[in-house]
Amino acid sequence: MTELRTFHLPESVTGSDSDVSLGRELIRTWQTDGIFQVAANEDQDRKTARAIESSKRFFEQPMEFKAQRVSDLTYSGYIASGEEVTAGEADFSEIFTVTKDIAPDDSRVQAQWPCHGPTPWPDDEYRQSMQAYMDELGTIGEKLLRLVALGLGLDDIDALTKLTHDGWHHMRVLRFPAKSPATDRGIGAHTDYGLLVIATQDEVGQALYIRPPVEGERRNRNWLPEESAAGVFEDDDHWTYVRPVARTFTVFPGDVMQLITNGALLSTPHKVKLADRERYAFAYFHEPSFEAVARPLDPASTDEPLHYGSHFTDMFMRCYPDRITTRRILDEDRVSVLSKLREAALEV
Repeated sequence: MTELRTFHLPESVTGSDSDVSLGRELIRTWQTDGIFQVAANEDQDRKTARAIESSKRFFEQPMEFKAQRVSDLTYSGYIASGEEVTAGEADFSEIFTVTKDIAPDDSRVQAQWPCHGPTPWPDDEYRQSMQAYMDELGTIGEKLLRLVALGLGLDDIDALTKLTHDGWHHMRVLRFPAKSPATDRGIGAHTDYGLLVIATQDEVGQALYIRPPVEGERRNRNWLPEESAAGVFEDDDHWTYVRPVARTFTVFPGDVMQLITNGALLSTPHKVKLADRERYAFAYFHEPSFEAVARPLDPASTDEPLHYGSHFTDMFMRCYPDRITTRRILDEDRVSVLSKLREAALEV
C-alpha cells in the first residue's frame, strides 16, 4: 500500500499559471501511480453521506422490491449479486446503476435509441440524493478535464469538455457483502470503458486495488473486442491497495482517455475484494455525450475514431448478454438505429 497524492481543486479553472502547474502534476501522478485523490469540501462530504444512507435504505429492501427496479429500455436499475460477470467469472456485488434519466416522450426514446429512457427509481428521495450527488461529481469532472487539457499542453482548455457537453454521465452504486469462506471476490480485474472515473468508498477498506502503469508494458485497448482488458492482470504483481481516506474522491482514467491521448494516459486496471464486513462504494463515470466521437489527439495515431454511444452500448451488451435490456435491443433491432447514429456522427 502506498499513500495516494491528494489534490485540492480551484474554485474555477481559467488557464492561469497555477492551473497549468496543477494540470501537469495531475498528469505526472496518473503516469506514475495510475490514480490520485481529490479533496472534498463540507458540502460534497454531506452529499456523499446522504448518498450512502439512501443507498443503504434501498439495498435493505426485500429482493422482490429491488428486482422490480429494472429498466428494459436502459441499463439503469438493480443488478443482483452474481449477475455481473468479469472474464467469465461472477462478481459478488449488488448494484444500482444510474444512467441519464430521459422521459418516455423524449424524441430519442420515441425513435428507439438504445439505452435511452427513464431510470426506475425506487422513490423520489433516492432520485434526489443521487442526482444531487452526481451533479457535484460532474462539476469536479469538468474541472479535472480542463486541468488535464492544460497538463497535456493543449491549446484549447476545453478540448476535452467539448466532448462532455450533455455528457452521458452515469454511476454505479455498489454494495459488497462480507467475504465468506467460499470467496473474497468482489469484482474481477478490469479497466473502465469511459473517459474519467471518480470513485468514493466508505471507511471499511480492505477492498479496492489498482494496478499502476508498469514501464514498457503494453495495455490492451479494451474498446476493441479482440483486446479485452477483463481479467488480464488478475493474478499478476504490482497491485496497490487503495486505503479509504475520509473526505476524498479517487480519480483515474478510463479507456476513452487512453484512446484520446494515444496511451500517454493509460486506463487504470482495478479490482475489488470482499472485506470482513459489508461495504459500500460509488463509481461515477464522467463521459462524452452519447453522440460524441472521441478521436486521438495525435494525428499520426492508427486508432480509429470511437463513437461513444456505440461504445457504451457494446460494453453493456457484452457485460449483460442475458439482461432484459439487451434482449429488447436485439429483438427490436435497435442496433440498426445505433449504426445510423454512428454513421451520421462520423461524417461530421
